[in-house]
Amino acid sequence: MDNVLLLDMSGEKMYIAHLISMLCYILACNGSLSDGTVNTKNHEYCVIGAGPAGLQMGYFLERASRDYVIYEKGSSAGTFYKKYPIHRKLISINKRFTGKTNKEFNLRHDWNSLISDDESLKFTKYSKEFFPDADVLVKYLNDFATKLKLNVQYNTAVGGIKKISNGTLFHMSDQLSNQYICKYLIIATGISKPNIPKFEGSELVQGYEDLSLDLDEYEGQSVLILGRGNSAFEVAQHIMPSTNVIHMLARSRVKLAWATHYVGDLRAVNNGLLDTYQLKSLDGIFEGDVEDLPVRRSDLDGRLYIDQPGDADIIPGGKNLEDLDNDATREGYDRIIRCLGFNFDDSIFHPNFTISRAGKGRRKKYPKISHFYGSTDYPNLYFAGTNTHSLDLRKSAGAFIHGYRYTARTLHRILEWVNHGIKWPHVHFTNLQDLTPHIIKRMSEGSDIYQMFGVLCDVVLYNKNKTEATYLEAFPCSLAPKIKTTSGHEADHAFMMIALEYGKNFSGPGKDPFNEERVTSIPSEAHRSNFLHPILYHYDRRITIADQVTRPKKWILPVPDRIHHVLEDFTTKFDGHETHILGVRRFIEMNTGQDLRFFFAEQCFMLALTTTSLPLGCRPQVKQPSSQLVATNPSLRAHLDKMPPHFLPLRVFPSDG
Repeated sequence: MDNVLLLDMSGEKMYIAHLISMLCYILACNGSLSDGTVNTKNHEYCVIGAGPAGLQMGYFLERASRDYVIYEKGSSAGTFYKKYPIHRKLISINKRFTGKTNKEFNLRHDWNSLISDDESLKFTKYSKEFFPDADVLVKYLNDFATKLKLNVQYNTAVGGIKKISNGTLFHMSDQLSNQYICKYLIIATGISKPNIPKFEGSELVQGYEDLSLDLDEYEGQSVLILGRGNSAFEVAQHIMPSTNVIHMLARSRVKLAWATHYVGDLRAVNNGLLDTYQLKSLDGIFEGDVEDLPVRRSDLDGRLYIDQPGDADIIPGGKNLEDLDNDATREGYDRIIRCLGFNFDDSIFHPNFTISRAGKGRRKKYPKISHFYGSTDYPNLYFAGTNTHSLDLRKSAGAFIHGYRYTARTLHRILEWVNHGIKWPHVHFTNLQDLTPHIIKRMSEGSDIYQMFGVLCDVVLYNKNKTEATYLEAFPCSLAPKIKTTSGHEADHAFMMIALEYGKNFSGPGKDPFNEERVTSIPSEAHRSNFLHPILYHYDRRITIADQVTRPKKWILPVPDRIHHVLEDFTTKFDGHETHILGVRRFIEMNTGQDLRFFFAEQCFMLALTTTSLPLGCRPQVKQPSSQLVATNPSLRAHLDKMPPHFLPLRVFPSDG
């Protein structure tokens, strides 16, 4: 049964399917469905990998008192980070001070901490370095697992994952032939398999994973680096003091993170080679095909040379031109280094258990998943962490700790509702006056919608009369057509989605984020805001999957019935009364038909004497008899005494609005 189909079921059918699945699980626990094995260990949830994503999932499962285990092939948590990055410096920022005491706001700028209820498990307490050492992260991850008493089983390299019991359960074994059965399987192994293209002479190329850090080995060498991501520039930065020249070859132009606003692109901490290139100091970058690059070693000088297909030559700028004598690679290299990133490792699955890939190009490194973070191939198979990045590739931070700590929580919340009937956490407002302050607080402090901008949205669900609202935090924007089946909350009436987004034409390779016209400071022109800012989407009706699929290019949601941009703010604190708050309140008033202003008692008194319909801000003040209200408020008594005689019949307050 497909996950999407399951979520589309009515409540009764979903419950019956859940009972059937549970029966199969119970039989497996009793050994009746264990494929003839004995001493089989069974759990409801199995998480593969005790890296950051696996531990984050473990935390949520532990707090929910679920039957779970985390299988880790290494002897401790964070095995990947014991080796990578090879130069040991992380590029995830560790901002220890923000001038604020608000914990949620501070998480916006803490890119390494996982979510927990233990204040000692803040990464900012582990290192003072802005770009900390990877060994510190390994220590942090092991402390996280130990202090929170997560159920991690180390030295367990599971493999041969397959379906049993008519496809209702997962079966796997480890290196000691121990057998395991799980009802729900969550893969949190990251993207850890080096990308090694095969071409003529590829055996002459050194891999990033095997590089020596001894600078003496690069002394006086000419080096070609294949790739143009952070690992490639990281290598260049390290060996630059020892080399003659460093050339860098990749299939596309350099993408600077400050221009694209994608943290996976080249970060300033690694881009020293751009200086030596543009300031004419021998190093350089050019474009070409790194997947089909014939390499040969010369018998004359022992250097490595590139033979371009069709005798084409490479020159800076990315053009392959024939019959030129100024090929940039013509002098050859002492060393060629491959830094082409990593792919998803599907070797843990049985040969007949095929995992589809998310697409072509950069997406092919990721497994294909739905927006529920579930496999599109098998029900009850889910993914957490970097391997879910196909959903927000080059758009948000889903490949990094400060992003997937929230998408892991999103997956857990979905599973809590679908598998256990626990609704999405929410705040209910019986008085819409309290809604605006809550929205302002979330826009100004919320870390989840800030880091996973354009991917996670806050949701406001109105009741039929638009007099009350239910507020859901950090809900997947792409699941707006599936709010009810994903969260458990009624979503049959008007609703509003709140997202943080950059200006649609502000980000991209070659864009100038420092241009003089980059800032908008007039509230009436907030829709021209470029920097990250809140956008409120109001819908008078439920939207459909077709609406979501056919939305305009660069839009994260279908075109709403009404939209409101909140003016960008340099400090990302959207709390200016006239600049930010007033516009949000009036937008909600327009959509609900409610007057959400707050009033003093004297103002309510005067309104009560001149109208039969009071705004929400006055209704609580007139629930007591008018005589009692006046008697206890000298100021109101003075107003009443000044009223002319013909107003005396209006001295009785309306009992309701």
